[in-house]
Amino acid sequence: MAEVENAPTFGSELRDGFKPANAWVANGIAWLDDIQAFYRERSAIEKEYSAKLNALAKKYFEKKTRKSASLSVGDTPTMTPGSLESASLTTWTTHLTTLEARADEHERYGNDLITKVADPMKHMSVRFEELRKRHAEYAEKLEKERDSSYADLRKMKGKYDAACQEVETKRKKTESAFDKAKAQSSFQQQILEMNNVKNTYLIAINVTNKYKEKYYFEYLPEIMDSLQDLSEFRTLRLNGLWTLASKLEANMLQQSSSQVDHLSQEITRNQPHLDSMMYIRHNMGSFQEPPDKIFEPSPVWHDEPTMIVDEAAKVYLRNLLNKSKSQLGDLRREADKKRREVEAIKRVKQKIRDGTEQKDEVAVVSQMFSMQEDLHQVERKRLMAEVETSTITSAVGDVTLGAKNHNFKSQTFKIPTNCDLCGERIWGLSAKGFDCRDCGYTCHSKCEMKVPAECPGEQSKEERKKLKQERQSAANALLKPSGPPEHVVELPALSRSDTVTSKTSGYAASSQRSMTGPISPSEEAPASEVPSSTRPAGTATTGAVRKNRVIAPPPSAYISELPGSAPNGSLGQKGKMLYSFEAGGAGELSVPEGRDLVVLEPDTGSGWVKVRAGYKEGLVPASYIELSSSAPAAAIAPQHTGQSARPPSTYSNSGSSIGTSSLSPAGGKKKGPAVAPRRGAKKLRYVEAMYDYTAQSDAEHSMVEGERFVLIKEDPGDGWAEVEKSGITKSVPASYIQVV
Repeated sequence: MAEVENAPTFGSELRDGFKPANAWVANGIAWLDDIQAFYRERSAIEKEYSAKLNALAKKYFEKKTRKSASLSVGDTPTMTPGSLESASLTTWTTHLTTLEARADEHERYGNDLITKVADPMKHMSVRFEELRKRHAEYAEKLEKERDSSYADLRKMKGKYDAACQEVETKRKKTESAFDKAKAQSSFQQQILEMNNVKNTYLIAINVTNKYKEKYYFEYLPEIMDSLQDLSEFRTLRLNGLWTLASKLEANMLQQSSSQVDHLSQEITRNQPHLDSMMYIRHNMGSFQEPPDKIFEPSPVWHDEPTMIVDEAAKVYLRNLLNKSKSQLGDLRREADKKRREVEAIKRVKQKIRDGTEQKDEVAVVSQMFSMQEDLHQVERKRLMAEVETSTITSAVGDVTLGAKNHNFKSQTFKIPTNCDLCGERIWGLSAKGFDCRDCGYTCHSKCEMKVPAECPGEQSKEERKKLKQERQSAANALLKPSGPPEHVVELPALSRSDTVTSKTSGYAASSQRSMTGPISPSEEAPASEVPSSTRPAGTATTGAVRKNRVIAPPPSAYISELPGSAPNGSLGQKGKMLYSFEAGGAGELSVPEGRDLVVLEPDTGSGWVKVRAGYKEGLVPASYIELSSSAPAAAIAPQHTGQSARPPSTYSNSGSSIGTSSLSPAGGKKKGPAVAPRRGAKKLRYVEAMYDYTAQSDAEHSMVEGERFVLIKEDPGDGWAEVEKSGITKSVPASYIQVV
């Protein structure tokens, strides 16, 4: 701070302001106690910090000692490292040593704050307080002298007043005294005394004024200037101690900075490959590649390690080779694409390491690792496809040449359908399988790879039916029982005759087909009717009454091709109600089960027909009536499971199934299938397509996103819902729609 020329002083500016100035100086000196207390507390903090740093360094020195060997050369080195440590551990030792050195610096700084700052400041505060008190005592003495002179002047004034009063008394006595001469002489003497007192009083006034002048313009300004000098000297000494404290801290920081700089240099020497080199050097040993896996024959079936190449095996190998060859090209292209992506992200990581690109390296490495995992999965699939292709080709050659592969599509069969290869039923909620888009060949998922590559190409509906019958006949020939052993008594086959229920249920209701021949116990007979030889061991035989299965006819959209099955008969055609129907809207007609009726208006695609029952007319669902027909209906051959022969089944993608109808708990009343709501009926439920969907069969509706349908039947658990569009009810994936 620049010096001030002719700086004002307390003596010249404040005059009679010693007491407040003295209090101000006293406050400044007392403030020194706060400052030195601050440095003492700062010293305690520095010492505590130093102790904590030392404890931290000691703790991690002990941890490093315990883990030194395993971190340097691993848990099981082939060569012990002795006292050697890896480069990273050496750098870590430098870290801890630097921490201890910094702790010592803070300890030293804390001690210096006490000995070089706090203690001298306390001593200075005591000395300055003594000087201030001496100034205060001297100023008090001067003030007493001033007050004493004022008191003496007041006394002289009193004497003068008394002398004047005595003169007046003597004068009055001269007028009334008997001895005039004596009284006059006494009066004159008193006047002389009064004059002397007056002169003395005047002298005292001058003395007092002079002392007052000296007090206010010389004595008091001098002591106030001295007091000001004391305050400024205090500031000067305080600045000196502050400067010393700053230098001590700067020296401590400089020492710490040099130690940190040394640590930084050590860090740069710790190259990433040094630890790896030390680990390799102390863990090098002989490596023997595990032997290749070889064919191990079964202990119960001794065989040779050669591939089977008979005709049946070639079918499987041909399908497997075709599948592998078709995937190989796509897998190679996908692998090349993912490899380029990995290389690109590696270049980004290198740019981050070089400092030419500012990105989160951890996020980039995580992304690269994820890409490498994807590449690894594709490479595994590609490797499998290549090995499968080369192995099969080396054994039997390229057997896919000239093969006519089926155009298989994954399918979920919702009605009973037989596998054209093994003849078994494809049935159930998870009835997964395949069908050929061209010739209609159907098979289990497990049978796909066993199907011969003999697709005749795209076939018409009639040709497909003919092929289906031929394939089913061939499959059933494989399932014919060879007869029981001689020591086993053959049980009589179960059979049943036509019944009213069987004639009016299921497909028979819609096509006038009869049910004859043996029936599978697993489909028609309860546990009590299955012979004991065919029941599982431990199954109790109960006396339950047999209940015939009531099977609802399929929707008209799937049976219209059969003769006599379409509800669109000629006007006036007679029919019969298969199920009871309760009217749910205007124009509908309630008709009980079994009631004869006459068709007035055929089904035009809405799923409803207008009929007359007695004298009443109205609308009923087309699938609830059985139309009379003079043409003979095609008979439905009995269905078999297990080892019994099975007739061919006509494949259909219908959303309805043979087991969709059920018995009500009220005692056998048949429940009709779901029907499309009549146009104009109230409380219709609509659904909207959330995604595009292309129908995979005639039993499904194609959809575009946002298209609306009438909901007929919600998802019963198989993942499909039935909707109506343009009067036609078909299935759509339940997960592709939402109710609106």
